[in-house]
Amino acid sequence: MFIPATPRRVKLERLAYALAAPALVGIPHWAPGGPADTVIVGAGLAGALGTLLAGKSDAPGRTVMRWSPLSTSLALRIAMETTPEHIASHPGWLLDGALGALWAAAGCLITPLSGSARHQHFPARAIPAPPVPTPRSVLRALEPAVPAAPASSGDPFLDGVRHLWRRAGNPAETVVVKATRHQGTRHDLTMLLMASQQGRPIKGLTHADIAAALGTSEDVVTIKPVGRQEDGRQQGPGWLEVTVTPQAHTRRRAKPTTHEWWADRIGCDRGPIPGSTFVSKTRNEDRGVVYWRARLEDAADEPDVNLRALCKALGIPHADGRVFVTVDGPHVLIAVWDISPLAVVYPATRELLTPGPDGRWILGYLTNGQPARGRVFTDRGAAHGLYVAPSGGGKTQLMALGVCADANYGATVWLATEAPDEKTAALGRHIDRQGTGPLYMVRALRAALALMDIRANMPWADGQCHDWHPQAVGCPYTPLSLYLDEFLSAARDGQYGPEIMDLAEQVSVKGRKYGIGIKVAGQSVYVQDGFTQLLNENLRALSVPVVLNVAPKKIADMFKALGISPENIPEPLPRSFTKADEGRIERIMAGEPEPPVDSNTGGVGWIIESVKPEVMRALYMDFGAGIAHLFPEQIGRLTAHEIAEIDARDLWGDWNRPDEQPDDEDPDDDGTPSPRRRQGRGATGRHLGSAQEALALIKKLEKLS
Repeated sequence: MFIPATPRRVKLERLAYALAAPALVGIPHWAPGGPADTVIVGAGLAGALGTLLAGKSDAPGRTVMRWSPLSTSLALRIAMETTPEHIASHPGWLLDGALGALWAAAGCLITPLSGSARHQHFPARAIPAPPVPTPRSVLRALEPAVPAAPASSGDPFLDGVRHLWRRAGNPAETVVVKATRHQGTRHDLTMLLMASQQGRPIKGLTHADIAAALGTSEDVVTIKPVGRQEDGRQQGPGWLEVTVTPQAHTRRRAKPTTHEWWADRIGCDRGPIPGSTFVSKTRNEDRGVVYWRARLEDAADEPDVNLRALCKALGIPHADGRVFVTVDGPHVLIAVWDISPLAVVYPATRELLTPGPDGRWILGYLTNGQPARGRVFTDRGAAHGLYVAPSGGGKTQLMALGVCADANYGATVWLATEAPDEKTAALGRHIDRQGTGPLYMVRALRAALALMDIRANMPWADGQCHDWHPQAVGCPYTPLSLYLDEFLSAARDGQYGPEIMDLAEQVSVKGRKYGIGIKVAGQSVYVQDGFTQLLNENLRALSVPVVLNVAPKKIADMFKALGISPENIPEPLPRSFTKADEGRIERIMAGEPEPPVDSNTGGVGWIIESVKPEVMRALYMDFGAGIAHLFPEQIGRLTAHEIAEIDARDLWGDWNRPDEQPDDEDPDDDGTPSPRRRQGRGATGRHLGSAQEALALIKKLEKLS
C-alpha cells in the first residue's frame, strides 16, 4: 500500500499551531493589552474578516476552512478574558489549557484539508503533475512518426557516427542516413543527413554544430546541398551532404598540392583572384618564364586581380616587375619571369622594323613575351602616330623606330623637330627631309597640306583619281609620313605656333585619304597644353598610341585624355627594373653607401592597341654603332610632278632658310596689305600662276626689306 509523504509545508504549519497555543492561553492573563496581545487580536480580526468575505469566492467552504484557525483564535482570546476570577486559579487554568490544546489539535487537523484544495498551485513532490500538452506537441503527435534508427546497421563506422550524432542531440533535428569513410583515412568522412521530420527542411545546422558533435574544428567541415541521388532517394532542402576532413586538412596545410595551394591562397574569397581555379603550370626554359593558367568557375564573370596581393602570395616583391597578368574573358594567364622583361634590352633589327603585308611592324615586346606592333596604314588609309614620353623617357628612340619602319615600307619621310638633336640629325641622313625649329615645322606642314590638293588631282593608272589605299593598284605616288618632334613646344611659339596647330589639325583630318600620315611626339596629350580636341581624337583613332613611363600622378589624367575607361587605367611602373642588391642591413651596420640604382625605365611604357593599355619595352636602336643597316639603301622621295607643283606654290626649297617676311603686315604704297606666305593657311597656300607674278612678288619683298 502506498502512503504519500507529508509535505514539508504541512509539517511547518502544524509546528506553528503547537507553539502558538501556549501563547494564546497565557498572554491574555499575563500581559493583557500588551504588544503580543494586540497581535493576537489583530490576527483574529483578520481571520473573521476573511471568513465573512468567503461567500464571494469560487469555493466558500474551503475558504472558511483556511481562515478558521485565525477566526477561532479570536474566540479563544475572548474566552480567556471572560474566565471568572474565582476559577482563575487552579481549576480555571486547567480549563484555559484544555481550550488551547483543543484549538491546536483542530488546526493540525484542518491544515491538510485546506492544503488539499491548493494542489493545482503547489503540487506535492510525491505525486508529480503531468505535463500540459502544447499545440505543437499535439500537432507532432498527429504526424506519422519516423522510425528510429536501427540499433545496428551492420557497418561499425556508420553506427559510430550515428552514436556521436545522437549523443549531440541530433543537431537541427536531423538523422544520419549514410556515412562513408574516405579512402586511406581514419577520420575523414562524408555524411548524408535527413530531416528527422518528414517533409520539413533542415534549418539552423551550422559548422559549429557538426564540429562539436564529431569532435573536430569548424574549418574542416563543408556543407553542401543534395541534388539527385543515385540510389533513388529524394533531394531538396530536407537533405544535406556534410564532408568532414580533419586528416586531409592537416596534410593540406603541411604539404598541399598545387590545386589545393591555389584554392587556399589565390582563389579564396579574399585572395588575389577570388573565385579562380588552377588549370596548369608550365615553364619555358629558353625564355626564363613560368606560366600559371587559371579560370573562373563562372564563365560569365571577369577576374578581379589584385596584383600586389598576387605577388605576395607568389613570394615575389611587387617592385621587381617580374609578375604580369593577362585576362582573356574568364581565363587568366600569370607570367612570372626570372628577370623582368622590362629590364631586358631588345636590339632593333631590319627584320623587326620592316612592315608586313598587314602594315604592322614590331616596335617592342609586351610583358607576356608577345611583340608590340605599330602600323603604317589602317583600313581607312594612312596611319597617324602619337608618342608621349617625359624628357629622357625614350621618345626620340621610339620615334626613330617609326621613321625606320616607314622608310622600310617605302614611304617618303619628313622629320621636323623643335630643337636640334644628335639622333634626329643621324636619322636625317636616311630620309627625304629633316630640319629643326618652328619655322621648319610650319613649312613642312604647309607643303604637306598643299600635297593633299596635288594628289587629289593626280590621275591613277586607270585615268581616274582615287583615295589612297595600301592594296590599290596603279597609285602614282608613295605614302608620306611627317614626324613632328616636341610638337607642343613648337605649337607654343609666338610667331608660328597657331599656324602649326591649325595645319596639323587639317592634315590629321584629311591626310589619310592621300597617303599622308602625321606622327606627333611630345610630353603631353592634354587639350589645355596646346592640343585641339579634334587633333587629339584623330590621332587616337588612326594610330597605335604609345605612352612611355610618366609620373605616377599624371597617369590617370593622361590615359583619361586618351579615352581609356577608369577601370582600365594601369598602375604606375616602378622607378627601376633592376633587382635590389641584398645585404642592405650589413651595409647599414658597416656604414657603407648604397649601390647606385640603374634607372633603366627608358623605352618602357604602354601601348594602346585596344581598350586596355599593355605594358611594353621598345626596341633599342644603337646610334653609336650606326643605324645605316636598319634603313633601305634607296630613300623614298616625292615624284617630280609633286615637287614641281609644290615648288610652283613656293613651298619647296630650303625650309631652314630664314623667314624673309616681316612679322607685321605693313601696307604697300597703295595702302593695301602686302601678301605673306603665312596667309596661305588653306590647302594650297599662295598659288603663283606665272613667272611674271613670281618676279613681281620678289620685287615687292625687296622693297619691304
